[in-house]
Amino acid sequence: MSPNIDQIAAEGFTFRNTYCQAAVCAPSRASLMTGVRPNTNQVWHLGDEFRKINPDAVTMPQYFKKFGYRTINIGKIFHNYMPDSISWDEPDLRPAQYLRPEWLGRDGETFYVNEELSKKQAIVRDSLLKLRPIRYADGWNSGPAWEMEDVHDTMYYDGAQTELAIKTLRRLSKDKEPFYFALGYFRPHLPFAVPKKYWDLYDRDSIPLAPNPFIPKNSPIMSLNNMYELRHYDGFSHLVHPTVSTIGIDTARILKQGYYASVSYIDAQIGRLVQELKNIGLYENTILVIWGDHGWKLGEHNSWGKMSNYNIDIHTPLIILDPRQSENKGKQTFALTELVDIFPSLCELSGIDVPDYMEGTSFVPLMKDPDLEWKSAVFSQFHRRPNISPDGKRYMGYSIKTKNYHFIEWYHWDNETKQKGDYVTSELYNSTLDPEENDNVTSNPENKEIVDALSNQLKLGWQNAKPPLTNK
Repeated sequence: MSPNIDQIAAEGFTFRNTYCQAAVCAPSRASLMTGVRPNTNQVWHLGDEFRKINPDAVTMPQYFKKFGYRTINIGKIFHNYMPDSISWDEPDLRPAQYLRPEWLGRDGETFYVNEELSKKQAIVRDSLLKLRPIRYADGWNSGPAWEMEDVHDTMYYDGAQTELAIKTLRRLSKDKEPFYFALGYFRPHLPFAVPKKYWDLYDRDSIPLAPNPFIPKNSPIMSLNNMYELRHYDGFSHLVHPTVSTIGIDTARILKQGYYASVSYIDAQIGRLVQELKNIGLYENTILVIWGDHGWKLGEHNSWGKMSNYNIDIHTPLIILDPRQSENKGKQTFALTELVDIFPSLCELSGIDVPDYMEGTSFVPLMKDPDLEWKSAVFSQFHRRPNISPDGKRYMGYSIKTKNYHFIEWYHWDNETKQKGDYVTSELYNSTLDPEENDNVTSNPENKEIVDALSNQLKLGWQNAKPPLTNK
């Protein structure tokens, strides 16, 4: 599925238990790029614009600029329509064919190749804007949930981004100035629109379906998202909530095939980039970081998409290749780490001062000793809005993941004061006996001591879960 990424893992260092701070794009990326958690930067929801909320925030690229780095951005690093030009010397670079003025507010994931399909999409978009002129993705997030045209990689947006990235790297290689180059691919985001040859890598009928296509036992009503992301696409407007709606087996297989094809497509683009780094002599002097902003359900819990506190949504990939650390080649750690750790870690790897306000911990010591005693827990949260929750109420769910358990507490949330209200309910999953999180056992009498201990640990927060090494 991903031979090029696998090769990077074989030459680099893989973090097997990394968790995002919120399983939706904007909050996860804002936390990673500012080095603080959602409750600090107050970015909890997809539409929260971190720069408007935190005008004086210093992002990772801004910080690296202070140390002489040239900063360049292509694609989705912050959320799609929040490129944050302040952070970059070269902000929001786009392939030339996508630089039409009417497309500048459009997300890179919304482009199709088929001309007739694109015309229909534009008609739908125009009709939607007449009803409400300000819309997510500038109204372009409609059309089919997949496309598989038999075209060259560069005909789709991410392939075109790769071409631009290669040209940019060639230009940068001629300068002595160090650079911080961020390239954000859109796939495997919906719609699964990638060249047909990547779809052909997979036999649809042989693709395994989710092993747990059902709502977790004793699942509270606010725990799952209503799949509104998928509902925007053709044929899925009927979806309501996982407790009500079900997707047929044939459609599920097509969606999974599209997801797999999208992963393989992006893997091929990453392979091209790495080969170019080698061709221009930058590979041995460049730290590579591969990360994802959250997980994604492919039918698990009768759901599609992210936007929950379940492990499948908050568990994320992270691989770092630092060619200078040859002793770590191919190693991995199962220690608990978080995306908010990336900012301080890259500072340490680059030999620059780590800001004192970081709310993550540099994991560089783990790269030297993968079995080092590390964090006792990692933390995530999710804001469930009234128009998403089946009961029409607003909640904030706080998650703590330890080696053996995953515990979540749900509270009412006051969106005016930005404060949690009364406690509502909780979830407990035994990560050893129930890794798929199919049975919420928080109410089992034999788990009372565990629930009390985890609740207390959750209240103490991330500061109390730091590695022993950093608390000395």
